[in-house]
Amino acid sequence: MKIGELAKLTDCSIQAIRYYEKEGLIASSARSGGNFRLYNQAAVQRLLFIKHCRSLNLPLCDIRQLLQLQDTPSAQCDQVNQM
Repeated sequence: MKIGELAKLTDCSIQAIRYYEKEGLIASSARSGGNFRLYNQAAVQRLLFIKHCRSLNLPLCDIRQLLQLQDTPSAQCDQVNQM
């Protein structure tokens, strides 16, 4: 899906999506033949998680750590508890 569709599905601005991508919070998107950013369902879920964390006033550095732990299923739960 294109970035506009992702923005509508997640109620997130296009600028925020680009910022999160630039900051490495969501994976760099693939590009279409017309050079449009393309996103999959995993990007939707990740962006919804980021939005939820932001609604709890978590800073981006903590969100980044949570996402890294989420991406590493073998990580210890203590690491999350220490946050």
